[in-house]
Amino acid sequence: MLRKWITNHNQYTMLKAELKNKIKEKPISALSKDERKLVLSIRDKTKQKNRNNVTRTMAYLDYFKLHPEVHWSLLAHLVSRNAGWNMTDLKGEFLARLLTPKEQNDFYLFLERGNWLIFQDAYPQLLLYEASKKQKTSLFHLLTHLNVSRFMEPFWTHFWNNQSSPLLTTALIINEQNYIESRVILNDQYQKNVLHTILFRLQDVFELNHILIPYETQSIKQTNFVGGTVHHFSSLKDRILLGKKLYHDLYSIKSRLNYIIIWTEQHPHTGSRHDFWPHLFTDTKKISPSSNQLLPHTPTDLNKNGPRIYSPNLKDVWEDWTHSAAEDEDWFKDMAMFPLVKKKINDKEENVLNHYWNTIEKLEIAVFAKKLFTRHSRY
Repeated sequence: MLRKWITNHNQYTMLKAELKNKIKEKPISALSKDERKLVLSIRDKTKQKNRNNVTRTMAYLDYFKLHPEVHWSLLAHLVSRNAGWNMTDLKGEFLARLLTPKEQNDFYLFLERGNWLIFQDAYPQLLLYEASKKQKTSLFHLLTHLNVSRFMEPFWTHFWNNQSSPLLTTALIINEQNYIESRVILNDQYQKNVLHTILFRLQDVFELNHILIPYETQSIKQTNFVGGTVHHFSSLKDRILLGKKLYHDLYSIKSRLNYIIIWTEQHPHTGSRHDFWPHLFTDTKKISPSSNQLLPHTPTDLNKNGPRIYSPNLKDVWEDWTHSAAEDEDWFKDMAMFPLVKKKINDKEENVLNHYWNTIEKLEIAVFAKKLFTRHSRY
């Protein structure tokens, strides 16, 4: 135990020193012909896979199958699935009747921009590691040429030498959340149209920010969940700590991890919540918009003959969006984030299934109340 503590302490001390040097680092050097070719190839592959939430979500999973030691790619796949479900919720059974078309579009662009940005920053890192494996040499000095923060090079180099998956995963969580902080969360447009709207203030009431990680065990053939909830989405620290907790939940029980991986392989991502609960959700709109669902009292009451909630496939309700180029500024200017590398998390698992079910019930009530109010206001 003492030896492990000393080893970890020495690793953190070394990384801290390297990160401090990165802050003072001189401008990046010129590329060789082969390096320039590799950088252009990585950018092209990233662009091809970054068309929409479905393509990028599946790209993460495909990468994980080839490089399972990069734990973050599986975590990113599962979190990106949730981003897709949130996107289609905006055109689904409940939110489409609670939000105006403009609000639906603004919120979609908020989700899509964050999902797009993280992929275009993280996927080149994954491809560079893949190239390093093929060439059997570290290529991480090229990260800055891919506009990746200087924060990441020491962690990738350490991973290359030590294969410390948890440390790399933590670094990627910190990096990607900082990457979208100024570009999305603090962006004036999204602050005005999304974060400061009544809708977003109601996030804590409806608890819409669930991250659901589905799986099925061999003994019980029904969908189980592990995951968490962001109660303050605009808090950078909270998002990072949730990411660390989700990673812990994902990898803390090996048997469950295997079930989760099997589930992802057996259920291709479509953006519809039908992917994980076909007994409750349908990707086909069969009922009139004015009707109301009569949901069972608990998730365990679900059956094949009960009413189902409309949850469309992503491709059926949202077209591919052409994004403006990401800002080049590096977020890493001081060591303020480094303590979060070691910061402990609350590893107590929450009952995310019940939380999510309560959200569905609240949305159903809100739709009914709005319909009732609209009816009475006519008189």
